Amino acid sequence: MAYKISEDCISCGSCEGECPVEAISMGDEHYVIDADACTECGTCAEACPVGAISLA
Repeated sequence: MAYKISEDCISCGSCEGECPVEAISMGDEHYVIDADACTECGTCAEACPVGAISLA
């Protein structure tokens, strides 16, 4: 079960640089996580200033 970024994302980019496997990229409306690449480390969730990232 990979992490997922909700619509609460403010597109600040804090999570993208923290991901050790580069599974996060900018989507159409906000950042998204590639579920196949996500290792569920939680680093992105810790970096998110608005709490928009959680386990799917």
